Amino acid sequence: MIFTGGTIAMKIDETNHAVVPGLHAAEIMANLINSDLFPELETFEFSEVPSPSITPAMMLSLANFITGFLIRDDVAGVVVVHGTDTLEETAFFLDIIVDSPKPIVVTGSMKSSSELGFDGINNLVSSILVAKSPKSVGKGCLVVLNDQINAASEVTKTNTLSLDTFKSIDYGPLGIVDNKEVIYYRTVNYSKKHVNASTFVDRVHLLKVYAGMDSTLVDICIDQLHSEGIVLEALGRGNVPPPMLPGIKRAIAKNIPVVICSRCPSGRVLDTYGYIGGGKHLTDLGCILAPNLNGQKARILLMIALACHKTHGYLKELFEK
Repeated sequence: MIFTGGTIAMKIDETNHAVVPGLHAAEIMANLINSDLFPELETFEFSEVPSPSITPAMMLSLANFITGFLIRDDVAGVVVVHGTDTLEETAFFLDIIVDSPKPIVVTGSMKSSSELGFDGINNLVSSILVAKSPKSVGKGCLVVLNDQINAASEVTKTNTLSLDTFKSIDYGPLGIVDNKEVIYYRTVNYSKKHVNASTFVDRVHLLKVYAGMDSTLVDICIDQLHSEGIVLEALGRGNVPPPMLPGIKRAIAKNIPVVICSRCPSGRVLDTYGYIGGGKHLTDLGCILAPNLNGQKARILLMIALACHKTHGYLKELFEK
């Protein structure tokens, strides 16, 4: 069990009445000392930070740290305890870059230890059970909260407060933990995208498309931020306002890949529309579709993929197939 920080390791500061980091891993794990799960655990403190402080560089270090455990014959799986704000990004990063059939389970807590209904301990127990289960082998990185098991590639945080916030909107959970039993209902719909990379490209930027948007922000990415990749959370099925096209064309001409996903929380992008700025027009220009990924995950995949190959054919195959 690897702790990185997050709400599960926080409590209310009586001085400013705000939730702040305040618990070490050992203090959290003290709740499990009398559990029959405890003797089988090794606990490590990777960091003690809220998840907005987690960077891709830390995700890579975490992936390498985890790999060191997974190669051991006596390790069945790994549980990563993480803040929920960027949990899905870290989980997806691990899903792409760690090459092992052993389960990696990412979990956290929506409430701090000072609040009524603290969900952290239940989430830890459920995650341990999932990581131990032979049924979890080969399913990639999993996210377990509120007794639901979701695939890292499919899940997203849907609510700022609810204990039931992590959902696979299009597909539903892979399974549940019920009375200490791990039950799977289905397999993962999204094909696992393992990329054999040892690093990532940092200058990949994510833009949310809005009505009337022009090329200004795309041009800033090209000229000032020196982007090596751009992800657009486009409208609907994967469409953009026509004034964005000059910037998109400039990016592609400079061999900066432009990946298209949707700002809609559900549904896939597809090159359905052939009008100017429509998805078909964009793919004809050389844009790449990310059919079922949201913006934050498409960015993670592009960051890792660009560290391996920058050719259009490779990226198109990786994202669209």
